[in-house]
Amino acid sequence: MSSNVTAVSYGLKLSLTNVQQVRSTLAEAGLSVDGETRTGDDRFSVHTADCTLGTGGGPDTAGLAGLRHVVAGAGGDGVDTALVPVELRNAARKLLIMDVDSTLIQQEVIELLAAYAGKREEVAAVTEAAMRGELDFAQSLHARVAVLAGLPADVVDAVRAEVRLTEGAAELVAAFQAAGHAVAVVSGGFNQILRPIAADLGLHHWIANELEIVDGALTGKVLGAVIDRAAKEKYLREWAAAEGIPMEHTIAVGDGANDLDMLGAAGLGIAFNAKPAVRAAADAAINVPYLDVVRHITGV
Repeated sequence: MSSNVTAVSYGLKLSLTNVQQVRSTLAEAGLSVDGETRTGDDRFSVHTADCTLGTGGGPDTAGLAGLRHVVAGAGGDGVDTALVPVELRNAARKLLIMDVDSTLIQQEVIELLAAYAGKREEVAAVTEAAMRGELDFAQSLHARVAVLAGLPADVVDAVRAEVRLTEGAAELVAAFQAAGHAVAVVSGGFNQILRPIAADLGLHHWIANELEIVDGALTGKVLGAVIDRAAKEKYLREWAAAEGIPMEHTIAVGDGANDLDMLGAAGLGIAFNAKPAVRAAADAAINVPYLDVVRHITGV
């Protein structure tokens, strides 16, 4: 019987004990290991086990979601394990879609902008609550953007200069593109910041909110419909269809409640250094600061 699921374990360091714990948990869950590989670099380690689901089964093995719950922490502290269908890892073309703030980039742009209005802490508290899912995203965005009213438009240029890609982000995008896959980002942030990043990375698709600027100043408003959690899922489905990629071959990565619909709809939803509710809902979680772990999970 051929392998039908791959267990990918990753952390800053993977000891022999960690690997043995993974093997033991996989066996208890009714998974037989057909082959193993070790990859990674001086930043993080990756252990990949090609597995076949046996007929005996272990606890909570009714489906992939149950298995994922069983093996997620298999390697012990500091190690995460993702179960990925072999069909997704081997797919000829995949679509990777990512959130931007605190995922593709290290910062929350709205907080950087709010600092110029002397409102950074106030806005950061609202952002945190929204990302935990405690506030309606669209309402919270309008409230946060309102504090920017009157700021000169050149603060956008200043903030753009402060933005830094997450470690491994450029490498992840380049690896997917070199392998012939499509890469997209969808953001509750702002086009004025995302546009040059998307151009530099050569992204296939991207969208964010548009800050309204009148007479050289921010008005405290955004133009058009807000990119909220429903919109993120909508664009995932639209772009997958446009690329001719089935949904089961899509991978979504995000950190906040605004990403939940997108993570749930994708073939594989990955929580990146995410809020607890997002980690609990996602198919896999990355808790190290390197975005290119995604390529190891997805077989790119």
